[in-house]
Amino acid sequence: MFDIDKWQEILGTMRKNKLRTFLTAFGVFWGIFMLVMLLGVGKGLEKGVVNRFGDGAKNSIYVFTGKTAVAHKGMAPGRQIKFTNEDLKAIDREVPDLNILAPRNRVFGEYTINYKKQYGSYQVFGSEPDFLELNGEKVFRGRLLNKFDEEEKRKVVVLGEQASKVLFLDEDPVGKYVTIRGIHFKVVGTFKVSGNNSGRREERAYIPFSTIQAAFNQPNQVQMMAMTAQAGVSAKETEDRLRTLLAQRHKFSADDVRALEISNTETEYLKLLGLFNGIRIFVWIVGIGTLIAGIVGVSNIMLIIVKERTREIGIRKALGATPFSIVSLILQESVVITAFSGYLGLLLGVGLLDLIRYFMESSGVEMPFFAAPEVELGVVLSATFILVLSGALAGLVPALKAARVKPIEALRAD
Repeated sequence: MFDIDKWQEILGTMRKNKLRTFLTAFGVFWGIFMLVMLLGVGKGLEKGVVNRFGDGAKNSIYVFTGKTAVAHKGMAPGRQIKFTNEDLKAIDREVPDLNILAPRNRVFGEYTINYKKQYGSYQVFGSEPDFLELNGEKVFRGRLLNKFDEEEKRKVVVLGEQASKVLFLDEDPVGKYVTIRGIHFKVVGTFKVSGNNSGRREERAYIPFSTIQAAFNQPNQVQMMAMTAQAGVSAKETEDRLRTLLAQRHKFSADDVRALEISNTETEYLKLLGLFNGIRIFVWIVGIGTLIAGIVGVSNIMLIIVKERTREIGIRKALGATPFSIVSLILQESVVITAFSGYLGLLLGVGLLDLIRYFMESSGVEMPFFAAPEVELGVVLSATFILVLSGALAGLVPALKAARVKPIEALRAD
């Protein structure tokens, strides 16, 4: 493998046929380059779509009230379903596989929040602490809501960072008091959100669920419930059990999809993962197919080279060259062409993806459904393996043909 004479001979042959070597190498270069670019861009697209889910739980279920669309047990359609605190207790009792069960109410309309002379109109929600964890709100300053706030019906509020900037400018809001519909609330923290509609979600305010029921005339009302199933439990199975239980409690048909509006994040998330798995397989097929076309080109060129050097190979064998030395010479030349051109394609692809990522991160450019592209280590290792293997395969048939050349027939060749 490290015989200097063989390397000089290989390089001499490549210099002698520069155009042929270039065109042969370009097929392999383009195949690897396209494979890396397609996988990198596909990964960026996958990350961009997954990032739309933010930091919230990927197996969350959101249940909203609706209106019945079909008659049931003598009751006319069009009834408004209304949740109560008893529904929460029933779900907690009858659906034991839940990891989180958290209600959320809203003060209807966008109410003005005041701090001294600053004010802004923002949505005000009341929720239990687990809801913020489930929904993806992350503490930025101070703290989020806790169980003591809920148990003691404290008048505390957590502001989104965008709302905080408007109300407090550069001032630290933690410990200050704001006014919501004439009621003073102490700011205990601010939060940030990533993912879908993050800027709008940071223009919200959260107070304890028990406080919103008591302070804003919502006794025993539950507008929405959010929950996650325990590990290993299907969110779809949990959704079906919820629908059946609530249908019994509120006397509507379990098949009436309009009576309850249920958003199952796990179902949508798994659909997207399945879609991108299919895209990834398709990209590999296209990339490897392009690479195979290049390998076939290398193999054909090596066959031509063997044919042109038949007399030389015959002389080598007449002088005592072994079949292994002949095979290794042809294989080395094939591997050199494919490996060198393939690594150039690999480096260019990775470099271009890094340049795109650097531009997006440094300029702060955010594209819908697309994040900074990247190539995983496994892809690089796979490409390296494919390069070595493809070089060996491309030269194998020509090398075996060269090894079978008989010296006497080679010497007679024109």
